[in-house]
Amino acid sequence: MEQIEIETPLLIWRSAESNSASGFVRIVGPPADAIRLAAMTGQWMDGRKGNFGSAKVMATIGGTSWPNSVFPDKETGGWFLPVKKAVRQAEGLEEGDLVRLVVTL
Repeated sequence: MEQIEIETPLLIWRSAESNSASGFVRIVGPPADAIRLAAMTGQWMDGRKGNFGSAKVMATIGGTSWPNSVFPDKETGGWFLPVKKAVRQAEGLEEGDLVRLVVTL
């Protein structure tokens, strides 16, 4: 399995209709290209593919690992990865914090 390490800021999207907030990180540049190549060839995670053009991965931030998906990011041409509230809390992350993320393909 291939591992890609990324350092990127944590972003928060807030819903205008509710008080909910969703965390995510953007993956751009060479790390995004590596994920795209793996997604195109379908050569990871036992060949499982996700919905909406997503790709299934294992994500790790600090001491927290969880199965997740990366989704195409039309704005950057890369990917975005949701970061659950439980992960943000466990790792003490706030909006704008620099996140060290490991994506396992």
